[in-house]
Amino acid sequence: MSCLDLSLQKLDAGLLEHASLVAVYVGMHTATRIAVQALPRIRLLAPKAHLCVYGLYAPMNEALLRALGVDTVLGGEVEPALLSLCQRLRINGNPSQSEPVVSLSKIAFEVPDRSGLPKLSRYAHLVLPDGSTRVAGFAEGSRGCKHLCRHCPVVPVYQGKFRIVPADVVMEDIRQQVKEGATHISFGDPDFFNGPTHGLRLARALHEAFPRVTFDATIKIQHLIDHKELLPELRASGCLFITSAVEAVDDDILRHLDKNHTSRDFDRAVALTREAGIALAPTFVAFTPWTTLDGTIALLERLVELRLVESVPPVQLTIRLLVPEGSWLLKLPGFRERLLAFDPALLGYPWIHRDPRVDRLQQDLQAQVARCEQGAVPRREVFAAIWRMAHEAAARPAPKLAGDLGAPIPRLSEPWYCCAEPTEQQLQSF
Repeated sequence: MSCLDLSLQKLDAGLLEHASLVAVYVGMHTATRIAVQALPRIRLLAPKAHLCVYGLYAPMNEALLRALGVDTVLGGEVEPALLSLCQRLRINGNPSQSEPVVSLSKIAFEVPDRSGLPKLSRYAHLVLPDGSTRVAGFAEGSRGCKHLCRHCPVVPVYQGKFRIVPADVVMEDIRQQVKEGATHISFGDPDFFNGPTHGLRLARALHEAFPRVTFDATIKIQHLIDHKELLPELRASGCLFITSAVEAVDDDILRHLDKNHTSRDFDRAVALTREAGIALAPTFVAFTPWTTLDGTIALLERLVELRLVESVPPVQLTIRLLVPEGSWLLKLPGFRERLLAFDPALLGYPWIHRDPRVDRLQQDLQAQVARCEQGAVPRREVFAAIWRMAHEAAARPAPKLAGDLGAPIPRLSEPWYCCAEPTEQQLQSF
């Protein structure tokens, strides 16, 4: 078995020529976009191979993937199905899928084999406020999520269920990455506090085994408030920052997304994490069909008020709501009528805002942020440009940005998120 990471490596014609099975993992929107572009080339280079696409985004895009020649589509807890597929092809070569497209059965987890991947140092690294960096690893303490946020890609597959990865398996995976040079671990759980006892157990075990290794995790605003008493121990165990999908500061939008927190809950979470000595890295879906120009300015004002300007990657202030096939947003009364036909290139249903100024601002901000990122412009300078452009779009004077805008926080070098667009470099790699 051979492994290629198409975000870093090129398709290997020699490797694929005699392949009998090619399985492509699509755990994120980025990976799915890369896979859709790569599949025709893979089919050309591996004409005899059975094509399988597996991962969170596979079931939602099943129809499109089948149209591209994919034979097997798998989602959820996929390891037993992948093993079954390999055995089936080896025994009788039967190309017809007999495995369920989505399986949520409990499985016996094993330590991931990372030996075929590129060196850990080639992936995203931790950047500290003083500019120094650390090699970052990745671990998965749980899968799925018990919450039903309507826009979340986890929901259509796991539908409120989550699965715990045993602590000893997680620690053995971390141990092999520390041996490769990792001094920071990014926990990839959709929510580290889906099982707060389990999350705290992992934090303790990591700190006990590797006292100098730090970590970050993703935790819902609601859980930060509900389990505030656990935050000091997370910090003592090495937690540097927590990512939280705030999404909006408008309570109506939060209700549409079924986020189960309010705008002022966000303020409370900021205060709690600061009190515990942990940086909060909020993420947003800044542009939705319900967004207004005044609402965009209100979001920027809140970041200034809470001294979070340095805590938010500028790209987060340009994100447009993605509506993939199977999204629970489609359950909202009247929402489907606001959408255009499914776009295979987008992997979602496009929408046009009723106020063309909102769409124009989103496009202008996206282009501005892309230019600034290419020029390595500091975050607060990019924010100042976004601040000015948002006020101009609303025909309002832009107040001078003054006072404490917040200090830089620890962050990963690549500000990706679950619905990220792939970079040109990634698309060109294969």
